[in-house]
Amino acid sequence: MAKKLIGIDLGGTTVKFGILTLDGEVQQKWAIDTNSHDDGVHIVPDIVKSINHRLDLYGLTKDDFVGIGMGSPGTVDIEKGTVIGAYNLNWTTLQEVKKLIEEGTGIPFAIDNDANVAALGERWKGAGENDPNVVFMTLGTGVGGGIVMEGLLLHGNAGAAGEIGHVTIDPNGFDCTCGKKGCLETVASATGVVRVARQLAEEYVGTSPLAAAMNDGVAITSKDIFVAAEKEEDKFALMVVDKVCMYLGLACGNIGNTLNPSSIVIGGGVSAAGEFLRSRVANYFLEYTFPTVQQTTAIKLAVLGNDAGIIGAASLATKFINQKA
Repeated sequence: MAKKLIGIDLGGTTVKFGILTLDGEVQQKWAIDTNSHDDGVHIVPDIVKSINHRLDLYGLTKDDFVGIGMGSPGTVDIEKGTVIGAYNLNWTTLQEVKKLIEEGTGIPFAIDNDANVAALGERWKGAGENDPNVVFMTLGTGVGGGIVMEGLLLHGNAGAAGEIGHVTIDPNGFDCTCGKKGCLETVASATGVVRVARQLAEEYVGTSPLAAAMNDGVAITSKDIFVAAEKEEDKFALMVVDKVCMYLGLACGNIGNTLNPSSIVIGGGVSAAGEFLRSRVANYFLEYTFPTVQQTTAIKLAVLGNDAGIIGAASLATKFINQKA
């Protein structure tokens, strides 16, 4: 029987699991709730229990698997297999994730940061088309990313490589939670898009149902803004989208000029705006790049959606293929 991989995508509300072939095809998927009570002490035991339960259900044993890979929020030590500072999991103290999962399942285990893992997924089986040079940018509640260069995921000196959300796009811009000003995250995350809209609404004098709603104190989301721009051609919404896409194009331009990947893949909740977003970012990207990069680096949309995490996580475990007889 062909060996398999397990991929785990650990999030603040759910833990997603997948059993995959060595080629990255998903065979089974399931999910459990993330129980972050009591400082998150239940999370790892719940993961072990769920894996063992599923293996019993499918008539599989630990010997059927090459390894388990997992993407986790927080600061991940990929060598030691530990996590700290994953605040949405209530993991404020050091978690011995690798040790506990290997003890509980008997299967070799590898772990990395969740944004890096999503990058690996999109690069391997998604929009990156398994090219050795791919940058992934995820636009969600924050802005994260991962960089694969010459086939290797870059971690940097302290594991902070790929923190695309903290690229400065406006030195006089909004304050970021990281402590500096004008980070991409402050204008291109779901809340950042709304922040840009609030700023522009103060000076806007034309007619716009969206601007009027904002000035009346109606709560709006980034999705509302993109829908108003694309479906209703609201002039104010189009102005907000243009500004956000300019910032994204500038950040992508800097990444393109520095790394020249084959593609910069945009995923996450905000990317649901689709081609309407991508084409505008790509136009600004062309403004901010030199000819070689313009011709050889493409701006793409992610295609794997929620599966990027489990597929990328499973790819971490492929390193164990030659270690097991």
